[in-house]
Amino acid sequence: MAEANIIGGLVGGALIGLAAALLLAFNGRIAGVSGILGGLITSRELGERFWRLAFLLGLVAGAAMYRFFYGALPLQIQGDGPTLLAAGLLVGFGTRLGSGCTSGHGVCGLARLSPRSLTATMIFMIVGMATVYIAKKLF
Repeated sequence: MAEANIIGGLVGGALIGLAAALLLAFNGRIAGVSGILGGLITSRELGERFWRLAFLLGLVAGAAMYRFFYGALPLQIQGDGPTLLAAGLLVGFGTRLGSGCTSGHGVCGLARLSPRSLTATMIFMIVGMATVYIAKKLF
């Protein structure tokens, strides 16, 4: 089972990289999910909205296909609705403040050797580790 998880992770990572490369090559766009969602909400051009919607629907369709073929993942959501809503809003605020999200900076920005993305990704990782440490110690 562990080998299947490793292979699945490698294949999934390669597919994410391929999708990001294809979006950049054919559309000239960075595959940062928060920017894609933000542009879907704010864009007035039909073509802009179409590719953004197609990208986001593809993310949902991929998860739905996995569930159809392999069943649901054993996930445990450890928060109630208001907590999850607040967390989502804070993440959205953070992506605007940081000019991008983990997918934009961590996947695409690092691949382009962007110093700004390297800095942002290091900050994401440090803050994430600190958050887990603090949460484990306090709660």
